[in-house]
Amino acid sequence: MRNRLWVLITILTPALVFSSLAAGRSKRSQQAPAAKEKSAAVSQKATPATAPRHDLSGTWEPANGPSDGIQPDGVKAMPNDGKPEHQLPYTPYGLQTYKTHHALFGPDENLPEFNNDPRDKCEPLGFPRMNFYNLRETQILQNEYKVAILYEYGTAWRVIWTDGRELPKLVDGGVQIGKEVKEPRYYGYSVGKWMDDTTLVVQTTGMMGEDRVWLDTAGRPISDQVRVEERIHRVSQDRLEWTVTIDDPKMYTKPWVAMNKFPMKLEDPHRDVMEQYCSPMEMENYNKKFASPASSPAGQAPKK
Repeated sequence: MRNRLWVLITILTPALVFSSLAAGRSKRSQQAPAAKEKSAAVSQKATPATAPRHDLSGTWEPANGPSDGIQPDGVKAMPNDGKPEHQLPYTPYGLQTYKTHHALFGPDENLPEFNNDPRDKCEPLGFPRMNFYNLRETQILQNEYKVAILYEYGTAWRVIWTDGRELPKLVDGGVQIGKEVKEPRYYGYSVGKWMDDTTLVVQTTGMMGEDRVWLDTAGRPISDQVRVEERIHRVSQDRLEWTVTIDDPKMYTKPWVAMNKFPMKLEDPHRDVMEQYCSPMEMENYNKKFASPASSPAGQAPKK
């Protein structure tokens, strides 16, 4: 009986294995087209949608997280961290001006009570510093004549003209537009041209001088002679790269890149961007409760 049962198992087992293998092959053959279709769909979904032509519009935020746009140590590509490779090409006057700026951050940082950053008095940040301080949710609106950039911090905005006009010429006391001389502005005068289907090159000049604005939180300076170039490249439907070059012959011996292909990602168009203001009253309370006590002992002077 035991031998008969063993023979039966021996006969049936190959049949069952073969049946199982056949069923498996049949199932895989049936699933193969579906799997290929699914794989193709995933691959298609993973491929970024093509960037629209001549269109930067949308609400954008730093692709690497909101903190990436704070830039507390100075401009993203050249932080004031004491490293030789991040040392800026100062002119003698530029270095002298930098030393009069008592910043809260960097190798020459000061205690809170002794910093003289215009931002801490709630002065307008100005341009290009607006790109280098709390660059968070940023809205870009445009039509056939201009591009408007709306910044979250300070609810500030600037206009970039794309209607073919020339960049104003720097003159004493401001800029010349046609036969008219106009005053310097915190956010300057900007014109832009499309270099290709997805890259807008912006030139800005006519900003406030070194006694009114800083370049960044680390205290690096700019002057009323600065000219800023931005390359805003829309890589795909939901990705943007922002490059900023500083050319200020009064402060620096050569142009240098302050922000290099800074990545931004597209947000939901229905997102409501929050307010982020500098309040003189809040700043006064902060100084009274935190900055002044943190700067004790009394009478300590800022670093030279």
